[in-house]
Amino acid sequence: MAVTFYWYPQCGTCKKAKKWLDENDVEYETVHIVENPPNQTQLQDYIDKSGIPAKKFFNTSGKKYRELGMKDKLKEASESEMVEWLASDGMLIKRPIVTDGKQVTVGFKESVFENTWK
Repeated sequence: MAVTFYWYPQCGTCKKAKKWLDENDVEYETVHIVENPPNQTQLQDYIDKSGIPAKKFFNTSGKKYRELGMKDKLKEASESEMVEWLASDGMLIKRPIVTDGKQVTVGFKESVFENTWK
């Protein structure tokens, strides 16, 4: 079964993750996270399945995150507000997101990929 790989082609971390998936013969379908960001329902599902708090789904090193002053907004925000913001702009989402419908990983750590996608 193929996993869904949300990525941004210019992202160095995404390229490393893609290379890892290729080298480990993991079948995947790519989705351009900026052109086709996951919607609120999908994001809520990914947050629930990942066991990672919603605020960890934000691309904190991104220009958009800084421009919108998200660091301060997140302190007071509810999870549903966070999900709404994430769904509104793919550049706010930490990437890549990889999911098989049951498990979800965010970002790329080789050890996490080894444990989850091998």
